[in-house]
Amino acid sequence: MLLAIDVGNTEVTLGLFDGRKLKRSFRLTSETRRTADELRLALTQIFPELSAPGEHAAVIASVVPNATGSFMEAARKLCGRKPLEVSAAVRSGVEIEYRDPGSTGADRIANAAAALEIYGAPVIVVDFGTATTFDVIVKERRYLGGVIAPGIVTGADNLIRRAARLSAFELRPPERVVGRDTEESLQSGVYYGAVGQVDAIVRRIAAELRLRPKVVATGGLASMIAAHSKTIQKVDPDLTLQGLRIIHDLARRPAPPTRRPATSATRAPVSARKRKRSRQ
Repeated sequence: MLLAIDVGNTEVTLGLFDGRKLKRSFRLTSETRRTADELRLALTQIFPELSAPGEHAAVIASVVPNATGSFMEAARKLCGRKPLEVSAAVRSGVEIEYRDPGSTGADRIANAAAALEIYGAPVIVVDFGTATTFDVIVKERRYLGGVIAPGIVTGADNLIRRAARLSAFELRPPERVVGRDTEESLQSGVYYGAVGQVDAIVRRIAAELRLRPKVVATGGLASMIAAHSKTIQKVDPDLTLQGLRIIHDLARRPAPPTRRPATSATRAPVSARKRKRSRQ
């Protein structure tokens, strides 16, 4: 069994793999601070299979440094071995071309790895989380970079906090664009604003790079936004978890040998090579 853990600022997404098959996934809130022992207990309740004897392993992507240690320790105690922590330093099958590769979010690396294997390049991954991120992967397994925008819920919550006369509302696609009251107006602005943002950014990326990319959406609000988007072609709610599995599988394989360029010490002299060809 492979336990995959994606620790985000708002939610923690958990997945349990049996080989390449995702048996089950589960989401926890990230806002509650838990000790390693509490997390281990929660993980065994969610995935009772991990309590049974057997070969278990874990892979973790975290963008919350304060929570990373607790999840790493809980997974180590549960699986009996140190989990693989995804970062730019881990072999992922993706060539990261960020100016500072180390600043690339682990979840974005996992998304890129999964998008490449499942959908091929060029591909744009749109991930709806605390932030809405756009990741661009092109041929030769190159991760070019992307876009980070405020998340849909993040932006809506901030608007309500700063506007005295606005109150919380249910985020869902409104029946009409023109709202007839404050709640409908908020729903329309937030929802269609998000849809328009996605389509505009994807089109600008495609035009700037002269691409005809596949566009894959993931994250909690992906299906809702894709319903009215003109550019999202596929919704894959398990993309990040699949990327963690792919990276873990890759890390277990032997690293490919590096080719050493021929040097004057390893090449035969020109005259010797000519004599050899003349005898053939």
